[in-house]
Amino acid sequence: MTVDRLLTVQEVAERLGTGVRFPRRLIEERRITFVKVGRHVRIPESAVNAFVDAHTVQPVPLRPVALRGAA
Repeated sequence: MTVDRLLTVQEVAERLGTGVRFPRRLIEERRITFVKVGRHVRIPESAVNAFVDAHTVQPVPLRPVALRGAA
């Protein structure tokens, strides 16, 4: 069994580059996996990585612009 590090809401916010309100909203809306340890909430590191992977948008290759004829 792999041991997954449990992160605090503050640590998740720092990793995502957001304020603490964003991960708290993810928890409230059940959009990210979390663990309740007594009254404390912890988020597995793998859940944060999965969330980022699921919301990563890949770039779309641009079509080359046709050269326009000189007038």
